[in-house]
Amino acid sequence: MPTSDFDDADGAPPRVLVADALLPADGPAVPCPAGVLLAGELARAGIAHRSGPVPLPGPGTPAGVLAAVFDGPGGGAAGLGAAADPGDPGAWAAARAAFDAWRSVAGVPRRVLLAAPRSFCAGVERAVEAVERALERHGPPVYVRKQIVHNARVVAELEERGAVFVDELDAVPEGAVTVFSAHGVSPAVRDEAERRRLGVIDATCPLVAKVHAEARRFAGRGDTVVLIGHAGHEEVEGTLGEAPERTVLVESAEQAAALEVAAPGRVSYLTQTTLAVDETAGVVDALRDRFPALRGPDSADICYATTNRQEALAAIAAETDLVLVVGSGNSSNSVRLVELAERHGTPARLIDGPADIRPGRLAGVSSIGLTASASAPPALVEEVLSALRGLGPLSVTEHETTRETVRFTLPSPVRRG
Repeated sequence: MPTSDFDDADGAPPRVLVADALLPADGPAVPCPAGVLLAGELARAGIAHRSGPVPLPGPGTPAGVLAAVFDGPGGGAAGLGAAADPGDPGAWAAARAAFDAWRSVAGVPRRVLLAAPRSFCAGVERAVEAVERALERHGPPVYVRKQIVHNARVVAELEERGAVFVDELDAVPEGAVTVFSAHGVSPAVRDEAERRRLGVIDATCPLVAKVHAEARRFAGRGDTVVLIGHAGHEEVEGTLGEAPERTVLVESAEQAAALEVAAPGRVSYLTQTTLAVDETAGVVDALRDRFPALRGPDSADICYATTNRQEALAAIAAETDLVLVVGSGNSSNSVRLVELAERHGTPARLIDGPADIRPGRLAGVSSIGLTASASAPPALVEEVLSALRGLGPLSVTEHETTRETVRFTLPSPVRRG
């Protein structure tokens, strides 16, 4: 089917039409919710495409149409389809390859075990709403230092509304409204914002702020503060900045066992809030072996949401053939969920959304564990479920290990009333 009659959103001519519905000569259209999966395969092949209805092949149907109909959820039908011009060999070959790959794993009944809790935590909801409120109150642009939370969808949607994400404050015009991300900032960043008279809205997660306060307290009593975390992570950089002359970063039990400090009897530890609970316990044990007088926070630094999502996934991982974790690659708590599933013996993949699912991953898979990190929007989970339902009958069972009721007050500059 020629593709010259339609253009994609940025004006470049797409070479493949991905079916969002299959149109028979008579009768109702067949929905194609799995089209996003096929589109993802084309995107990885570098083939421009767009979505739209595709006719079911029949008498008079133009060449270049690929379509299949199979049993869908609830006893209905689901379809998969694409159209490309056979005169464009590259597009036709890519469309055929993507269609064949997804058709080979479609029409198979599957079940999804859905971990709960999942998706946004209270700190993330607070940070995202702070940017939204700032845009409503002040209008765009509103500047945000670093990503407000580590999720590509969240950042893209806020950018569309007028948020401008910057790496450092020197990219912000003097006096502009500026939001600090949920990961927190160092005192040096706060000082710079004050010098440049920025209108600061501090969206630091209260649980991260707790760790900052502990760093100041432990350093103030003369301890060496050992921060357990990942070098380069924004939260870690902010915490290190609270008492840089007294704080050392440790990333593993091996580093903890080899650590040398000036006063071994005066050592305290803190942790990044988004670490794996089980692995962090091993690092703390190594520190305690090294420094028997080791002191720590009064309550765990790893946040309740990180712990809850890890426990929820641990409860289902071993019962599934594959775990899908919805989250972005720069999100620590997302990566920790993937690692946790793999420690339970189940292959796991991190996906930003359904388009990232590869057809080969579903070959021979009858049960899927599904969760989302604390920085991933709930809508992304629903999009994944919709796409999977487009591949055939799907049963979904939610496994809830605890119910979260935590809510955080918005930063004062964006509160209503």
